[in-house]
Amino acid sequence: MPAASVHAAMWTWVMRKKNINQPIKRIPQRTCVACRQVRSKRELVRLVSVSGETVEVDTTGKKVGRGAYLCPALKCWETGLKGGRLEYALKTSLTKENREQLINFVRDLLKERASGYDQ
Repeated sequence: MPAASVHAAMWTWVMRKKNINQPIKRIPQRTCVACRQVRSKRELVRLVSVSGETVEVDTTGKKVGRGAYLCPALKCWETGLKGGRLEYALKTSLTKENREQLINFVRDLLKERASGYDQ
């Protein structure tokens, strides 16, 4: 076998091997502010401090502002809101109405997920 064809055969083998062993796509990881557990970004709920006045839930993950993440568990939300961890992470202060709005959001979220599992 000529040297050129051996080189071509080796190159084909290398290229096939690269295609088979493609690197796994990186999954973004985030930490819950309350329980400090690291999870994938999609598993957590993002909260955003909008113009330093209010905190909103960011369902798209693209809102502009300082963000923090919480697990979709009521315990984490209560810890984050009552313990001041969320305020510290977002560098803002929450009003009583804003806290109630966020607690109601997570309760609705948990009801939706519970009803989704029953079907």
